[in-house]
Amino acid sequence: MSPLDRFSTQAAQYAQYRIDYPQELYTDLLTGLKSRQRAWDCATGNGQVAAALAEQFAHVEATDSSAAQLAKAVLRPNITYQVAAAEATTFADNTFDLITVGQAVHWFDFDRFNAEVQRVARPGATIAEWGYQLAQLQADLNPVLAHFYADTMRPYWDDNRWHIDDQYARIPFPFAQVQHRTYHVRRNWTAAWFLDYLRTWSSVVKYTQQHGTDPVLLIEEEVVRRWGEGEREVIFPVFLRQGIIEK
Repeated sequence: MSPLDRFSTQAAQYAQYRIDYPQELYTDLLTGLKSRQRAWDCATGNGQVAAALAEQFAHVEATDSSAAQLAKAVLRPNITYQVAAAEATTFADNTFDLITVGQAVHWFDFDRFNAEVQRVARPGATIAEWGYQLAQLQADLNPVLAHFYADTMRPYWDDNRWHIDDQYARIPFPFAQVQHRTYHVRRNWTAAWFLDYLRTWSSVVKYTQQHGTDPVLLIEEEVVRRWGEGEREVIFPVFLRQGIIEK
């Protein structure tokens, strides 16, 4: 496990509670592709993006630095999973038509990863990186979540996390024909489901490891009281940037 692997310990919960991405995002990525032979989903986690790509590509290579995450990955006959660092793969030069990174590029060595993308992509291939920001709740719950995220958990977030807040603006993206898009993922969740989602946060895992207690319990009573019975809508803003690899 690498020093910045914050997700192996909660791999099962991550697979269960983390959001998937809208079909519109995938439709936008596929538009204009020269070929759909091979795609690389980097930092695939539980394979949700790889599985979506497998419906459109002849073959998908999916890598992650966490063997525990890959153990929970979605299986498809045309997906090959392997443990590999984003910055150093065994793929041949000029292999991929599409390279994707969902909610992960902020953990990488940016210059080395971009060099690897340049090496393994075919001329004219597409590179797409995206992430999702802090959930949006109803007005009575947003202050509770914001305080937990930005104040209580602040000492336990790695600095990499703040790249999500500014939509990767400080992460190099040296590719051509750059486009930016935004989407919204909407889910109806109970209070219990939302609280368990919070337990997948890397900061929550880090807090628990350091203190031996679950920090979500600090807000659980108030969240349950304000949430009430039944489900409420939870909205995740998703941001995407994509470009073309010119050679």
